[in-house]
Amino acid sequence: MFGYRSDGRKIKTLSPEFKLIPSIMRERSDAHVYFKQDVKLNGINEYIQKKQEEGIKFTTMEVFMAAILRILATRPALNRFVMNGRTYARNHICISLTVKQAMTDSADESTIKLYFKGNENIFEVKKKIEEELAIGKDTVSENSTDKVANILGFVPVPIIRFLVSTIKFLDKHSLLPKWLIKASPFHTSCYVTNVGSLGIDSIYHHLYNFGTTSMFFAMGKKKKSYIYEDDEIKEEKVINIGFVGDERICDGFYYATSFKALCRILAHPEVLETNLDEVVKDQK
Repeated sequence: MFGYRSDGRKIKTLSPEFKLIPSIMRERSDAHVYFKQDVKLNGINEYIQKKQEEGIKFTTMEVFMAAILRILATRPALNRFVMNGRTYARNHICISLTVKQAMTDSADESTIKLYFKGNENIFEVKKKIEEELAIGKDTVSENSTDKVANILGFVPVPIIRFLVSTIKFLDKHSLLPKWLIKASPFHTSCYVTNVGSLGIDSIYHHLYNFGTTSMFFAMGKKKKSYIYEDDEIKEEKVINIGFVGDERICDGFYYATSFKALCRILAHPEVLETNLDEVVKDQK
């Protein structure tokens, strides 16, 4: 069927505006919206400390990833993508992130892609992240993404350009093989990077025109900042989140409401210990 994809289903009940926008902003890079948010670390730090006393070691990244998964599962319009002028609801939830095998200039990077059902609790998210990171940091083991990248690394540049152009053409016309979509880190619900581990503040990372990624989160280093709250300016320990999103998948109100939900979860991460009863499905 025309427009059918293995990774998403076409949304038919869009408003006239959202039907028109993908024809005006044809590339994902045309539709970037930028947002930065200081997230208070009080709730996260207290939760991590409490779990550590119970013998469970959590990282800020693991809490953040579990929180992102929860909003993707409960705010389904965030899990959409636009391809060839059509808007799709993704059939699954997945998050891509890049792992540095060692903190040196010469160390290789490995990209991992985590698939979720959406109802996982924070302990299940932690387990999956640890398993995939162990593979990603292993200099011997390779995931499917690394294998494809390494094969292309031996191909001359003109041939790589031809292959990439062919892949983009197939993707645009819903003909890309399912195995290649699964291997591609660019076909994902969102991309996450922790630049704070490099000792720098958050960045605005562009969205790729290749693939289907509609959101990019960048976590900065932990720092102190002044927060205006309850008519007072308070000094708080925070982590700054840099976000770039595709404005063609939902409106600003939906994005803003979703960010508020994310911040509420991060203020009380214990809510993530309970499995989600039901993953909210997007409209047909």
